Amino acid sequence: MENSPSAPPHAPAPEGRRGRVLVVDDDPTVAEVVVGYLHRAGYAVERAGDGPAALERFAAARPDLVVLDLMLPAMDGFEVCRRMRAHGPVPVIMLTARGDEEDRILGLETGADDYVTKPFSPRELVLRVESVLRRAGAGTPAAEEARPLSGAGLCLDPVARSASRDGAGLALTLREFDLLAFLLRHPGRAFGREELMREVWGWDFGDLSTVTVHIRRLRGKVEQDPARPRLIRTVWGVGYRLDLPGDGEAGETGETAGATGAPESPEAPEAPEATRAIEASEAPEAPGTTDRTAGAARA
Repeated sequence: MENSPSAPPHAPAPEGRRGRVLVVDDDPTVAEVVVGYLHRAGYAVERAGDGPAALERFAAARPDLVVLDLMLPAMDGFEVCRRMRAHGPVPVIMLTARGDEEDRILGLETGADDYVTKPFSPRELVLRVESVLRRAGAGTPAAEEARPLSGAGLCLDPVARSASRDGAGLALTLREFDLLAFLLRHPGRAFGREELMREVWGWDFGDLSTVTVHIRRLRGKVEQDPARPRLIRTVWGVGYRLDLPGDGEAGETGETAGATGAPESPEAPEAPEATRAIEASEAPEAPGTTDRTAGAARA
């Protein structure tokens, strides 16, 4: 097992010019490394060692993003994430010491915007933080991206970050909103999961099950019958397509009741259960990210 990299010197961050991050992890070594790298990247960072302390700091001063460990004493990361989300949207990157598929899926379904499995590269984590914050609206949308979007009873306002269906508000997470907005801008066009990850998440690497889970969650909020989706369709061998009334059928879709994954080739049929349709491959390391907190993983 490799030794955990020592935390880099805490170079003074210019008053957190890039935002405020709350790091929640009961492992002092992992927390120190993560805090150090985020400080060097220019973030103002607060630290909490358990769920109650995290909620207290969250309530005292709302951070721009939370890096949240899944395995916490007294209150696990799932519950902490739920309670934080109850007070309003906040980007969350979840850390887990286990590569269990169910844990990763549950983390995303709880509302996490991303997850990183230990052992991980601290530099990759910083890239994930930058990506999530950038997508959270670090700047003013361009004119094309700012225009209201509508179709099939759905209405999205990218500037106000509000969404509704048939006049009823939709409670969408950051990524769900961006994913639905992207699909509404390109109705009738099929996108692969790699393309959606690149266009919506801004990543050229990552676990494709992230896209799969968000599609499933989004269907649960915009479809009349999520088990038989009529708007967000699965396209065999390709990925997903948004169909709006009047678009017509753009080809064989191959949906099955409850299906949530898009096979990467026509020869790979969808599994009958949602979790079996999700690839459990680990996210590849970003170029140049060689140091890992290998010693931080727990059995």
